[in-house]
Amino acid sequence: MAKFCIECGTELIMKEDGKEGMIPFCPSCNAFRYPQYNVAVSMITRDKKTGKILLIKQYGRDSYILVAGYVNRGEAAEQAVVREVKEETGLTVSEICFNRTSFFERSNTLMCNFTAWVEDAAELNTNEEIDSCNWFTPEEARENIRPNSLAEEFLLAYLNGAEHE
Repeated sequence: MAKFCIECGTELIMKEDGKEGMIPFCPSCNAFRYPQYNVAVSMITRDKKTGKILLIKQYGRDSYILVAGYVNRGEAAEQAVVREVKEETGLTVSEICFNRTSFFERSNTLMCNFTAWVEDAAELNTNEEIDSCNWFTPEEARENIRPNSLAEEFLLAYLNGAEHE
């Protein structure tokens, strides 16, 4: 929770707003400062021809995660899915399906998970953000995703019943 006003820097106080309960309030601006957080997308990237799932390794870690990235100001989450997949993998998304959300406390981020279907896996051309990647069958993806991660939570929820073929 923010301690200082994002507009003027004054220390915030807690004040009842009548609808939402106790909310941070700036006495200088005379305005409530509702909690803010980041928004990001993560994608279960699937090849339409084979049904395989793309998992990536990043930041020198030796475990696989999902393609993900932040939503830019003024950008719809669906636009961020297409952009992030293209930027990081070179793949063109042809179809998007929303799966679920989860709040990730460590980075104060609302993560929005989607399935991003691609027509041509041969377009794969990763950028410098990705250390390595691999296409996995759904069962292989289940076995290779980083344990105890939000990526694992999203993937397993998808594979355990929310799968869209």
